Amino acid sequence: MLAVLEQRTGRRGGATVVVDRGMAFAENLAQIQARGHHYIVAGRPAERHEHVAAFEDEAGWTAVLRTPSPRNPGQKKTHVVIKRAVRGAEVQILCRSDGRLEKDRAIRRTHEQRFLDALTKLQTRVARGRLRAPAKIHEALGRLKARFPRVARYYALAYDDATRAVTWTTQAALKTRAEQLDGTYLLRTDRQDLSDEEIWRLYMLLTRVEAAFRAMKSPLLERPIFHHLEHRVQTHIFLCVLAYHLLVAIEQRCLDHGVHTSWATLREQLATHHVLTVVLPATQGRTLRIRKSSTPEPIHHEIYRILQLSPELMKPVKTWTPT
Repeated sequence: MLAVLEQRTGRRGGATVVVDRGMAFAENLAQIQARGHHYIVAGRPAERHEHVAAFEDEAGWTAVLRTPSPRNPGQKKTHVVIKRAVRGAEVQILCRSDGRLEKDRAIRRTHEQRFLDALTKLQTRVARGRLRAPAKIHEALGRLKARFPRVARYYALAYDDATRAVTWTTQAALKTRAEQLDGTYLLRTDRQDLSDEEIWRLYMLLTRVEAAFRAMKSPLLERPIFHHLEHRVQTHIFLCVLAYHLLVAIEQRCLDHGVHTSWATLREQLATHHVLTVVLPATQGRTLRIRKSSTPEPIHHEIYRILQLSPELMKPVKTWTPT
């Protein structure tokens, strides 16, 4: 991918590659640096444990200024604070987010409830004799650990062959330690010349990429693909990418006119402007069909004005047909 990007941009080295934490392996970062590039990456969750004391220390945090959209002054932006930590040649940015705090706790509660429900079901199966072989029971416990790795580590699972009972106990220390880090994440970069907020904002550009994938999946319907011939699959994907470019161009045109909005909002607003067919029964057994657009609302006129489009989607077409 680095070679492809270099070929497309015509440059070798000097770029900053922003990657998701799923790519935060030492060999990947070494490859980026070997080609003369820089990196910004989110650290893996376990890496935060090295900074527990720094996360708990209330000194040194700086709030990221996040202004709401001018079109929506009541918009609520998540409160984010950041703090710098230097580890050798690498800059690490400690981040705390109120929105991330709520998300982390909600995810843990959901996974924990599902995990405990599954454990209870397994316990009932063993107690009723539906699962007898100790090896099979241990396999079932192992599968539950693999299925719920996020929360299974907070519980010690056991099976007593003498009493034929599946039991579990909470690892309170591990769970408390994890809860202390809720709402936190870690950014890593080799860029020494950027401020803390610049590093954070550069990494947040990934949200644009995620938004692009969401737009490609829906409403542009890149997936599922029902074609069987390769050239048709390529055409399908090409049209979706072309449509996405159009979508972004529309959003940019609105932004240039001081309208801060998204394609999803525009699509919802335009959903009430239709092309419809009016059917009028007439004499002598004939029917008049008029194909025309509905009357645009003020919001439609404003959108079409910005996009330099006519509010009249089509000229009325009249067709006489026998009944």
